[in-house]
Amino acid sequence: MKVRRFQEDRQGWAWTLGLVIIKPILLMTTKHRWIDGEKIPAEGGFLLVLNHISEVDPLIVAHIVWDHGRIPHYLAKAGLFKNRFLGFFLRSAGQIPVFRASRDAVGAYDAAVAAVRGGKCVVVYPEGTITRDPGLWPMVGKSGAARIALATGAPVIPVGQWGAQELLAPYAKRPDLFPRKLITMKVGDPIDLSDLTSQEQTPATVAAVTDRIMATLTDLVEQVRGESAPAERFNPRTAGVKEFGNPHKGRRRGKAS
Repeated sequence: MKVRRFQEDRQGWAWTLGLVIIKPILLMTTKHRWIDGEKIPAEGGFLLVLNHISEVDPLIVAHIVWDHGRIPHYLAKAGLFKNRFLGFFLRSAGQIPVFRASRDAVGAYDAAVAAVRGGKCVVVYPEGTITRDPGLWPMVGKSGAARIALATGAPVIPVGQWGAQELLAPYAKRPDLFPRKLITMKVGDPIDLSDLTSQEQTPATVAAVTDRIMATLTDLVEQVRGESAPAERFNPRTAGVKEFGNPHKGRRRGKAS
């Protein structure tokens, strides 16, 4: 794989530290297969949207984005910023706190829009959390990625991924480091939203963009996995599953009582 020359003007101490500590660990514990990584824009602001299958996803995504000359800026759950050191590190690395299911989420939206308009690569997991689908297929999406796309008109680059769940299963406390796990990421073409971005940003338009993003991601994941996804995307609300946090935590307590 030919790695693209780095494009960003400033890396910052947080990224330098992360490279020294984290990248060698990833190289020791994973093998990666980047497919069509050259489709990641070399310059300019854009949204990178992915399916979410493991808490280690952001590290893997940083690997492929860095290998192609860009610095990823994440919408990260606000709880991660509560730790003084981790919060300082994340802010220094240019990450954006998200207060999920609260009014403060508007601030994250504004920050993400500003970052994209400022020429940054902003990474968004449209599902909003690790998928609740029993087979780890992409589930129904939240509106954040669609609203940022409509507000900026920037390219939306989809990435279907598989393998990170072998390194760290969803909500597992310990990673499975050895043998090395194969991580596959396939970058798709920019999602064509031209027929929707010219429309008024109504709930219906946002829903249509969200559905197109999730359909594209599902198609990429099918290609990476070599399998067919369920005909209907999993919906935590209709399935009675918690939307955020460990969906199995309450069940365990319930069985013990």
